[in-house]
Amino acid sequence: MKRILFALLLVGSIWNGEPVSACTSAVISGKITPDGRPLLWKNRDTDFPQNSVKYFPGERYPFIAIVNSVEDNPTDVWIGTNSAGFSVMNTQSYNLVEIKPGEERGEANGRVMRRALEVCATVEDFCHFLDTIAKPSLIEANFGVIDAKGGAAMFEVDYYKYTMYDANNPKDAPCGYIARTNFSFSGKVNEGAGYVRFMQEDKVLMPASATGQITPQWIFTELSRSFANPLMGIDLKTGEFNRPHTNGWFVDQDFIARSSTASSVVVQGVKPGEKPELTTMWTILGYPPTGVAMPVWLKGADKSLPRLMARDEAKKVSPLGNWSVVLAGDVFSYTQGMGSSRYMNWEKLYNAEKKGYMQLLAPVEEEVFERAQPVIRQWREKGAVNQKEMQALYSELDTFIETKYADLFGLE
Repeated sequence: MKRILFALLLVGSIWNGEPVSACTSAVISGKITPDGRPLLWKNRDTDFPQNSVKYFPGERYPFIAIVNSVEDNPTDVWIGTNSAGFSVMNTQSYNLVEIKPGEERGEANGRVMRRALEVCATVEDFCHFLDTIAKPSLIEANFGVIDAKGGAAMFEVDYYKYTMYDANNPKDAPCGYIARTNFSFSGKVNEGAGYVRFMQEDKVLMPASATGQITPQWIFTELSRSFANPLMGIDLKTGEFNRPHTNGWFVDQDFIARSSTASSVVVQGVKPGEKPELTTMWTILGYPPTGVAMPVWLKGADKSLPRLMARDEAKKVSPLGNWSVVLAGDVFSYTQGMGSSRYMNWEKLYNAEKKGYMQLLAPVEEEVFERAQPVIRQWREKGAVNQKEMQALYSELDTFIETKYADLFGLE
């Protein structure tokens, strides 16, 4: 019960100097990935820590997406992919619009993505979609999109217009990727948020783009769970910030993995000519350092999703997301006075004994990839997802991960 209370306190903690909706993201062209498939990544920061994967029938295209688990009939989604192979995500921008009294910043961002997943099949469709929606749109966001034709782009969108950056165009993306946090390049200079996170993201992506390292698994390890601050010149994973050098506590400030991070998703697209159903949505629910990635596909999602990823209708949480949030409560357990939420018990995540939550879960996630990748390779060779094999893989991974959380942490 104490751990659950800590997790709840995490939600209502005092703002730590940066907007809660402070996501980190990237659109990566298939030109620089090892297998030629584009990637769409988002670390989602929000004051809704409980996330889950949900299926939507859609008006034109069915889709799966990340939603707030507390919502019975969500009108907003936060990253997703549809049956045409079109995928979209956003990060809230804070330097595109002058908000008027009574307006909610980026009020339409989530519902616009839901609608786009229903009606768009390509990057070009998304351009037309933005051109034709009613204005003022109440959008203030950086939208990343990929499609089944190899399209990959970032759109900086305000109430009336947008600026598009093409990840396949060397003029827009000389290294084959476009990174964004919570400011827009077309917005007001040095305003917005997330500049230090952007520095770290770009610092990591640039050399990796030239050496063919960028895969979903690499992104989760090097970006989703990054604890480096380039402005301060530190990386907590060096071990220099653990006992006996310090007492193991540190301030959660401008890391890509933040106390408010509620999910991390990498949508792995398809090569031109491959069936869109092969698009894989690799998903971590909850705080990434205490979570484990699982693959999810749209095919068959109307009948079943991974049990650990879908919302438990009675508890209104996803099991895997909830376990992650509970463990995160141990990391952010100091609650004495205003501003205490900024302190994190780094020893709980990472320590010299290699018994931190993040260290114990790393081999679990590695095993998930090792079990899933041979199945995915077979589907790609055959040109389609085998639904029977997919359900068997879901069941296998659900059981494996559930057992590990029970054995390692006593969570069920």
